[in-house]
Amino acid sequence: MWQAISHQLSDVLGKPFKISEREALEGGDVNQCYCVGDGDERFFIKLNDKEQLAMFKSEAESLRILNEANCVQVPQLLHLGTCREKSFLVLNYLPTKTIDNESAFKLGQQLAELHQWGEQAEYGFDFDNYVGITPQPNKWRRRWCRFFAEQRIAWQLQLCEEKGIKFGNIDTITGNVISLLMHHQPTPSLLHGDLWHGNTALTVTGPIIFDPATYWGDRECDIAMTELFGGFPASFYEGYQSVFPLDDGYQERRDLYNLYHILNHCNLFGGEYLAQAEHIIEKLKLDK
Repeated sequence: MWQAISHQLSDVLGKPFKISEREALEGGDVNQCYCVGDGDERFFIKLNDKEQLAMFKSEAESLRILNEANCVQVPQLLHLGTCREKSFLVLNYLPTKTIDNESAFKLGQQLAELHQWGEQAEYGFDFDNYVGITPQPNKWRRRWCRFFAEQRIAWQLQLCEEKGIKFGNIDTITGNVISLLMHHQPTPSLLHGDLWHGNTALTVTGPIIFDPATYWGDRECDIAMTELFGGFPASFYEGYQSVFPLDDGYQERRDLYNLYHILNHCNLFGGEYLAQAEHIIEKLKLDK
């Protein structure tokens, strides 16, 4: 397998690249992750079963558009390939550490710039992708309330029911989400889509975000998730607010937006996330 990857990298680079160094990296909950090198250059490789090629393709496209925006640093895609029973993604390799207060402020500013980049009339993306390993539908919609209610909350609730997890009547909950967002029609922003602190880091060239689940939606979804699992310094929010202040009502929408990710964690892990989802659904009276 590694010989086949070496051959493909040689073709992409236009020069021989023989993997002589290979180090398994931590943090690969979904994929196997490695740093590989030939003694001169090093690259970051994500490895998974061949059946997961679609997941890597969607990540590659998300990285492409985020790189096109050129607002916040993301990994540079070198190659997407397959060999025998495996699929893999090759990215540039950058040593990282946890973001500090200064870099968090800069990341907040850069994320605000990303949320202001580009023009899009509808919510969604050109194709469906993944949030973690969960398929994420992105069919274009003109109304934000319908996009979020149907393709985020209702979708996750349906996945939960297929696993025997029921939080109430899906149609009722979906209708109440629509009602809560009925008068909220934000300008579509390009989102990272899965912005928890584990998908951020500091490099020698500044802060970086990775493992995106990109789509055009309400920028508050990205900000809400940064608060879901903690880990972002106060300076991050100060940086964001200095460029693109949040709208009134964000605090009321935050729990609703995070319900999507909590439901996804219910599907993936169950446990404590079931109680968290039930609490939000009851708090927002979504099943009434």
